[in-house]
Amino acid sequence: MRNSVALLVSVIAVVLGLGLAVLVDDGGHRVAGLPLLAALALFAFVVQWLVFVPSFMRQTEHYYDLTGALTYAGAILLAAGFSSPDARGWVIAALVLVWCGRLGSFLFLRVKRSGRDARFDTLKPYWGRFLMAWTLQGLWVFVTLLAALVAGSSP
Repeated sequence: MRNSVALLVSVIAVVLGLGLAVLVDDGGHRVAGLPLLAALALFAFVVQWLVFVPSFMRQTEHYYDLTGALTYAGAILLAAGFSSPDARGWVIAALVLVWCGRLGSFLFLRVKRSGRDARFDTLKPYWGRFLMAWTLQGLWVFVTLLAALVAGSSP
């Protein structure tokens, strides 16, 4: 896969995530003029891209899974902060935090123990491919968290 194809996949992933966010958002909450879910989708992508830069420069995937888990936590906490959820919303947020803490720490420690994650061996040398992996993680975080975001931020 060439960098240009990887960049196209990244653009499609962002459009898909933001499009889905706008499609399912009820319009009840806004952040900086954006619908809440669009802002959270954008947050998920931006966090990935910010960590991609030093990861590519150092040619390491050690923080990939940890970044995914922290993005989960950040997104659910931002959703709760911007939507003032009821008890149900706080329970959902707490369960997401427990889940992402458990999974994120397990995956992070696994990579630290083994020294590498073989999934990235063919991606790391190419910035477009490596960026695609980080962008797809942003999409994965948002899409898999979407039900909890909707349920937790709905009245």
